[in-house]
Amino acid sequence: MSTQLHSLKPFNTFNLDATAANIVIAETAEDLAAAWQKSQRDRQPVLLLGEGSNVLFLEDYQGTALINRIMGIGICESEDSWHLHVGAGENWHKLVQYTLEKGLAGLENLAMIPGCVGSSPIQNIGAYGVELKHVCEYVDILDLTSGKTQRLTAQDCQFGYRDSVFKHDYRTGYAIIAVGLVLRKAWVPVITYGDLVRLDAETVTPQQIFDAVCHMRSSKLPDPKIAGNAGSFFKNPLVSAQQATLLKTDFPDAPLYPQQDGNVKLAAGWLIDRCDLKGFTIGGAAVHRQQALVLINQQDATGGDIVALAHEVRQRVGAKFNVWLEPEVRFIGALGEKDAVGVIA
Repeated sequence: MSTQLHSLKPFNTFNLDATAANIVIAETAEDLAAAWQKSQRDRQPVLLLGEGSNVLFLEDYQGTALINRIMGIGICESEDSWHLHVGAGENWHKLVQYTLEKGLAGLENLAMIPGCVGSSPIQNIGAYGVELKHVCEYVDILDLTSGKTQRLTAQDCQFGYRDSVFKHDYRTGYAIIAVGLVLRKAWVPVITYGDLVRLDAETVTPQQIFDAVCHMRSSKLPDPKIAGNAGSFFKNPLVSAQQATLLKTDFPDAPLYPQQDGNVKLAAGWLIDRCDLKGFTIGGAAVHRQQALVLINQQDATGGDIVALAHEVRQRVGAKFNVWLEPEVRFIGALGEKDAVGVIA
């Protein structure tokens, strides 16, 4: 365990120049528990971070930023599957690359999603027709107060659209230390979204899907090292079938994605684009010109700039479509997480 200088810039992909009262790099579960317990004794707030790919610092953080760097990838084999045990601090995209190099298919649709493995269950990350819940076997969590670990099955995780039990029952006082993944040997390609529909299901390989996903994401999404961002800023909204029908009547080209529960998912990026907001700026923050769903730190933006921009986007989409966007990104204030919708409403 090591203590770093107090700048949070290396630990948030928005590249915001925020600071923390203290930063601790934890390489073991024991490190995590010890740092947490010390902060509790000192009555100091604690923020758990992986790579900071889904956080927006609204201001300087007055507590300890606890960086999870528990590493390691273990693989074992059963009759019909490969089973992976992955440390929470491993980089997600590098894990996808690693599995393909080992000849293990199933994660290729999730290439280039930023962040650590430990963050993936929290959001139930997903892209191009695949979500984490489709490949998750279990999640190991640490009770930071007692230092005891517990294994949750995929069912225990209560996965939903960009949602899980880790945003609710295990939101405070717990840390994800490892994720178990199961990759079936009888691989079935998922090529129902984007440019993947052009691939031939009979001959396509996992590597070809990976390459296509990387091409799509890199052509649409900005590199955080060049223009700080947290990927998709807003969730794709879910509306009733009735509201979707009304929207389709007024906007025939609106993309609709019916869900199993009867609701319909809309494309937030399409809604923002139809409000002519690509390239729109407030302060140093901007709506990305290629992908309207992404808000970027264009030039020394502050957290306040990005909040103001998100507010304007939400208001314009709401006024035009009567659909109210909700941030996918977590908003972090001086003492901890804040209600993102409340902040930008």
